[in-house]
Amino acid sequence: MCSLTCGCDAFRSLAGRPTTKEILAKAERMQADEQAHRARIDSLRRVEKQLADSLAILDSLSQIQGTILNPAKMGGLFTTKLNSRYHIIVGAFRERRNAEKLFRTVESAGFTPTLISFRNGYNVVGIYPSNTLADAYQNLLKAKAEPFCPADVWILVNE
Repeated sequence: MCSLTCGCDAFRSLAGRPTTKEILAKAERMQADEQAHRARIDSLRRVEKQLADSLAILDSLSQIQGTILNPAKMGGLFTTKLNSRYHIIVGAFRERRNAEKLFRTVESAGFTPTLISFRNGYNVVGIYPSNTLADAYQNLLKAKAEPFCPADVWILVNE
């Protein structure tokens, strides 16, 4: 008689076994854990791809004898706040007026240059601000085609 009115969950509970509600809750937790695990795996795959892409770009840079410098290697930034991570540097000068002259030349060529001052006294002219290494590499290639661009153009990475 009890089996007709109590149902299976009552017997499961008496036997110390999980009820339907507990089984469903566990299944939901397992599904959520699986989704979180898949999200972590996907995130790791994205990071691996970014690293592989960065290594390929660095290899390409070395093939064209490209240089990447951090502001710390030049004594750090003096007062210039950079909003982008990468800038293509088309000139570096001890004399600020020389940097300003190149700045005007670059500006008259249709660019929006940035004058960047370093603690070691150098003033550089940057163009093509970007936030990814891939964009910086493509911008370096574009800059090399400009008449004002010197052979020793380089990438400043603001970290």
